[in-house]
Amino acid sequence: MTKDEFFRRARGDLAGPLAGVRVIEATTTWAGPMCACVLADFGADVIKVELPEGEVARRLPPFLPGEGEPALSFMHTTVNRNKRSVTLNLREPEGRDLFLRLARSADVVVENFRPGTMDAWGIGYEHVRAVRPDVVYVSISGFGQFGPDRERAGYDPMAQAASGWLSLNGEPGGAPVKAPTFIGDDVGGLHGALGALAALRHRDRTGEGQHVDVALQDALLFQSNGYPMLAALGVDLPRMGSQFVVAAPAGVYRCRDGYVMMGVLLDAHWRILAELLGRPELADHPDYATGRLRVTRRAELNALVDGWVRERSVHEVVEALLRARLPASPVRRYADAAGDPHVRERDMLQTVELENGQSAPVVGPAAKFSRTPVAVRSAAPALGAHTASVLEELGVSSEERAALRERGVI
Repeated sequence: MTKDEFFRRARGDLAGPLAGVRVIEATTTWAGPMCACVLADFGADVIKVELPEGEVARRLPPFLPGEGEPALSFMHTTVNRNKRSVTLNLREPEGRDLFLRLARSADVVVENFRPGTMDAWGIGYEHVRAVRPDVVYVSISGFGQFGPDRERAGYDPMAQAASGWLSLNGEPGGAPVKAPTFIGDDVGGLHGALGALAALRHRDRTGEGQHVDVALQDALLFQSNGYPMLAALGVDLPRMGSQFVVAAPAGVYRCRDGYVMMGVLLDAHWRILAELLGRPELADHPDYATGRLRVTRRAELNALVDGWVRERSVHEVVEALLRARLPASPVRRYADAAGDPHVRERDMLQTVELENGQSAPVVGPAAKFSRTPVAVRSAAPALGAHTASVLEELGVSSEERAALRERGVI
């Protein structure tokens, strides 16, 4: 199938499948913004409410290279696209009242402050429910709205550590290693978006809103491939680096000029690989014929693969494996992936003009919709860029806005 064939029935009159849904976002850093980013990418009208000084993601390095002013954080540029920006001092009664007026028009509210913060500001779930009874209110935090650890600071690395995820990441015999990305925030944000969509479906059928509670630790446990269950049953879970507990030989191997990820999971794959390794007699050997047997001979099989790849280039190894219909990939840098024609064809980097006049290839949405295509429609907005227009939609006059600005409310 070609790209044109996939999108041949696409509509051009909608921002995406969530067109018509309004989301009010009061978040900071990554997990909450990621949840709302997914909803915005899918076409929702997302209004991001920030304190007048702006949220922390605007100030975190690295900043995008170039001479545009202001310098823009990679975090803000990535996760706040397709949104509108409004500043409100939520610590002040007038800011709270304006937030609740906004919430009356909201289908979804997303927040990711420490549990209790929104209640203290007078804009928690019960406060919003009082003005919008069918609201879907998504709260994302490190450890959830209830439980003994609910008040703990919920940063991504703490969730990685507390969930057990971090204990398995790294090389055997080495120290645990955190993920190079905000993996807990990412999966927490995705589960927040999924929760919002499921709750909207329920509301559409019944008219009932609800509070959706997502914890980063819960999201990491859910996405841990069943390892928590094994651990609870007393099964040892060793740190294996790039090796796989379920298969051998499989992992990252060093070629003459770089690294390749390769391996076999199916017994049929092993028979093909044995031929490529020049050891056809091992294909159906009773000591190697099944995956359960091969994992007990991991070191021996890794030595065979190491010997085969060591004198070959990455290109030679990958081409040989792909010709044999075996899974393989060069271990690329992000820069290599960013320049890949397949990545470009999939619209995973979309060039947009940023608030400072620069252009940048912003990472695009992952899901593709044949009927309601989605895209990076607008860059991450300047702080408060839409405050005036959004408050005008609420009926706040220019004189009232000027007074609010003078009092530091907006």
